[in-house]
Amino acid sequence: MSGSNQRQDLVLIKELELILDSCALELTPVDEVWPNLYIGNVAVAQNRKTLHKLGITHVLNVAHSKQGSIGDQSFYGNTCVYLGIPAEDSDHFDLSQYFKPAADFIHKALKSKDGKLLVHCIMGVSRSATLVLAYLMLWQRLPLRDALKHVIQKRAIYPNRNFLSLLLKLDEQLTLKRRLCPLL
Repeated sequence: MSGSNQRQDLVLIKELELILDSCALELTPVDEVWPNLYIGNVAVAQNRKTLHKLGITHVLNVAHSKQGSIGDQSFYGNTCVYLGIPAEDSDHFDLSQYFKPAADFIHKALKSKDGKLLVHCIMGVSRSATLVLAYLMLWQRLPLRDALKHVIQKRAIYPNRNFLSLLLKLDEQLTLKRRLCPLL
């Protein structure tokens, strides 16, 4: 990537961070950020009583196999459909490889009868928020900035810069694709 492209990306990432900084909410264990779509932390994901109370039918764990995030289908039994993604909250992890499979899982969960989905990582701020934003962009056709503005009205999130950069790339690809073929 050329120096000017990197600088331009940094400017765009700073713009996104300004949107994130405008969030006035306190971080809570779990929040509904879209109808029947929740972002939460690992404690909520491992509390069967809370999940039952919320009516959660699907769990997407974006910190699968991480210390303190031991979740799998056997933990949830037949009460929830589980998908685990072994993502790292780091400046070099390529979370974009999971954008489409995660978005498809979320979409399918929300389309299922009485489907309610919890997307979580450890804190419910970076990894899980990134995949929810990708879903809103891919399935709800929201541009990245609109998706961010929507979610921060419901939950305090803060994807890391690497993830923001990956979301920007997705946003550019979708914008181009839709310009070429408006039905997409």
